[in-house]
Amino acid sequence: MIPRDTLVQACDAMLGTSRFNDYTINGLQVAGRDSVARVMSGVTACQALLDEAVAWQADLLLVHHGYFWKNEPVAITGIKQRRIRTLLLNDISLVAYHLPLDAHPSLGNNAQLAKRLSLEVEGCADGELGEGLLWLGRLAEARSCAAFAGQVAEALGREPLLIEAPGRHAVKRVAWCTGGAQDMIVKAWEAGADAYISGEISERTTHLARELGIHYLAAGHHATERYGVQALGEWLAREHGVCHRFVDIDNPA
Repeated sequence: MIPRDTLVQACDAMLGTSRFNDYTINGLQVAGRDSVARVMSGVTACQALLDEAVAWQADLLLVHHGYFWKNEPVAITGIKQRRIRTLLLNDISLVAYHLPLDAHPSLGNNAQLAKRLSLEVEGCADGELGEGLLWLGRLAEARSCAAFAGQVAEALGREPLLIEAPGRHAVKRVAWCTGGAQDMIVKAWEAGADAYISGEISERTTHLARELGIHYLAAGHHATERYGVQALGEWLAREHGVCHRFVDIDNPA
């Protein structure tokens, strides 16, 4: 067992949460029992994940997408009430990390995606490594756009939506940002990337990719952000002796 607040402070320090101006609260969002032995992790604190945490008798739920986002209604009613009630009735803490978990140089979503795609990380186009969100890297050897899309599909277990730029140029230099980062495609092109990967696509993204001449892959918001929270949970298990279990609540988005 480890004190809950000690565990949260360790995560805060590891991820450098104070460096980020985020859209939500990073760290402890709902307080449960004071001591933690069992940590369940998942991408989003949806009701299905909460039910899994209750069934497993988790002490703490660790997620990338928690609650209390800017500009959302503050009233605790409806779905929000049911979710928070589940946590409180079962004395389960909710801990969430958003941008700090995207950016971390080893445990973060971008770092973990690079590992799975065998990308050699060069740095960030929008800040220092560990703080910036738009990452840059290279493949060991140039590949066709179709071959690279196949590599992404194999690594993530789902077919990315591919917008192939005119000219069919090969992919060597890659930029990426997990989740809903489709509008970073212009910065990716300015950084000299042959291809850009994010989780989601918007209507405008297709036209930008074609007109800029950069291949674009929408690999799934959920699919690209499954790995950071797993890495953080595994780090807690190694460093603090807690029991960790990741649960993947499938989401095609």
